[in-house]
Amino acid sequence: MRMIGRGLLIAVALAPAFAAAAPPTDAERATLLASIDARASRFADLARQIWELAEVGHQETRSSALLAHELKAAGFSLQDGVAGIPTAFVASYGAGRPVIAILGEYDALPGLSQEDVPEKRPRHPGAPGHGCGHNLLGAGAALAAVAVRDVLAERKLPGTVRFYGTPAEEGGGGKIYMARAGLFRDVDVVLTWHTGDRNRSDLTSSLANVSAKFRFRGAAAHAAGEPEQGRSALDAVLLTAHALELMREHVPQETRIHYVITKGGGAPNVVPDLAEIYVYARHPEMAVLDGIWERVSKCAQAGALATETRMEMELVNSVYNYLPNDALTSLQDLNLRRVGGVDYTAEEQAFATRLAATFPPDKEAPPGSQDRVLPPKEGFDSGSSDVGDVSWLVPTAALTTATFVPGTPGHSWQSTACAGGTIGRKGMLVAAKTLALTALDLFGDARHVEAARQSFEARRGGHVYRSRVPDDAKPPLRYRDP
Repeated sequence: MRMIGRGLLIAVALAPAFAAAAPPTDAERATLLASIDARASRFADLARQIWELAEVGHQETRSSALLAHELKAAGFSLQDGVAGIPTAFVASYGAGRPVIAILGEYDALPGLSQEDVPEKRPRHPGAPGHGCGHNLLGAGAALAAVAVRDVLAERKLPGTVRFYGTPAEEGGGGKIYMARAGLFRDVDVVLTWHTGDRNRSDLTSSLANVSAKFRFRGAAAHAAGEPEQGRSALDAVLLTAHALELMREHVPQETRIHYVITKGGGAPNVVPDLAEIYVYARHPEMAVLDGIWERVSKCAQAGALATETRMEMELVNSVYNYLPNDALTSLQDLNLRRVGGVDYTAEEQAFATRLAATFPPDKEAPPGSQDRVLPPKEGFDSGSSDVGDVSWLVPTAALTTATFVPGTPGHSWQSTACAGGTIGRKGMLVAAKTLALTALDLFGDARHVEAARQSFEARRGGHVYRSRVPDDAKPPLRYRDP
């Protein structure tokens, strides 16, 4: 994709596409931040409730209901169960343009249940946990939306603020189906954030991702008495996995391939007639990933051919790499610096010290760095998100704040512990304040919205977005089922 410097884009003078209000004053910014502080305790409790519920993707019934109830109580109108997903919703306040969307997530990860203590101690062994901090993500985004709603009402500003309740970010692709349903069609700017171990407005991209369950069906037989009668579905899975391992040497170095065996048989003395492997493949560019995925599929076909079994592929998800936005990143970076980083109390510092002893140090996120704001940087990280699909349709800004102790590995019991405690909630407030200030600037000065559109078009470079999920595919509402 074509890259253009940030300064050039922001310097372009553009005519506003809609009526402009007066840019916010320092006093108005201070009032906005004070309103967030006044609600901090309530939304911290909300984040904790969602952390305790720890519901996995497309099954976040109570978590989404908690957020929807809070927004409705704040005067937002609700659309429930959008895009054929029971736990997806859109909450809106205001009328007309600009339409500024704030994204919220709330799904947990399997197997990461953990108490909010600096030692491994599951709350419910084997149960889900918020190892990616989406309890904070949803509550923090909702807090920002409510604070912006107050400003629109008090200043009588034109425009609409929307909160998008987006389920199943962790592999279920909720945003893809919401986009397909046209729910972002009239949106001018999307603002989002993510939990992490540092504070930065993100210019980095992510990895495009395709995932599928390859299911093999063979013939059962007594593994000792009549093994020749059997056709092992597990053998097909193992051959597929072996082929994937050999393939790693012959793919672009940025590629990531990982898998789990989700079904492998019931007893050693029965030749398994059903087995399944769940595979992810990732690369920074979707066009390159298309070719890699064809080869992944051939590995599964080869496993079936060699074992005389039948293979079925269930595509679970496919997301684009994130498309950064130069103008929005600059604006959001300015507001993040206004807010500042995270300060620890003595008790939080003691927690952080004990937790940091459980993982290797990270040179990029040393102890104490949670109080700093890092400058935006180019490049890509190794994660994937369905925010990527939205970013190819609407100008989108992403933000990371230090909700985790510096150096904490993602998707770990350590990150679950942080997400349930005060360290996580402090990072959540940094995000809520930064999102709200950025939205205030967008509502107050139409030139920011136009600059965001110009950055979007430059980065997109004429590319036409096309989801890799088939048009007739329905949301994988049970993709977390065993």
